[in-house]
Amino acid sequence: MAKHAESVHEAQAHWEGGLTDGSGRLTGSSSGKLAEVALSWDARTGGDNSLTSPEELLAAAHASCFAMALAFELQGRNAPPRSLDVSAAVGFDPKVGGGYEVSFSELTVKGDVPGISADDFQEAVSQASEGCPISQALKGNVQISAEGSLA
Repeated sequence: MAKHAESVHEAQAHWEGGLTDGSGRLTGSSSGKLAEVALSWDARTGGDNSLTSPEELLAAAHASCFAMALAFELQGRNAPPRSLDVSAAVGFDPKVGGGYEVSFSELTVKGDVPGISADDFQEAVSQASEGCPISQALKGNVQISAEGSLA
């Protein structure tokens, strides 16, 4: 049962077969927009880019959360953005001693933000990276970096 929260979002995964020869699918039931997305071990390890992986989904979550956090930070500085284009690259690597780990999430943003200096924009990027709830969930477990530039 889900813990009590102001907003709860749900997804389900179904897997068939072993880890390396099996496959699965996931569905996000909260919005209905994430339906029957196929995933596999090969997708996680870079062998099959036709399917998705938990790391790609994590990258999407981090990029979108960071975009919102940066928009909030800039708005608070009286410099609301016209647009923010954010990408996240999430690493999935073998661990020392066996197994795998999510090792990093690198955020890159290009902003169209009138009336802000490059230094102030980079400061806002750093603050947003710290304040982003997905960054906070990863903090202490995953190396996070955030770089920004103005259009």
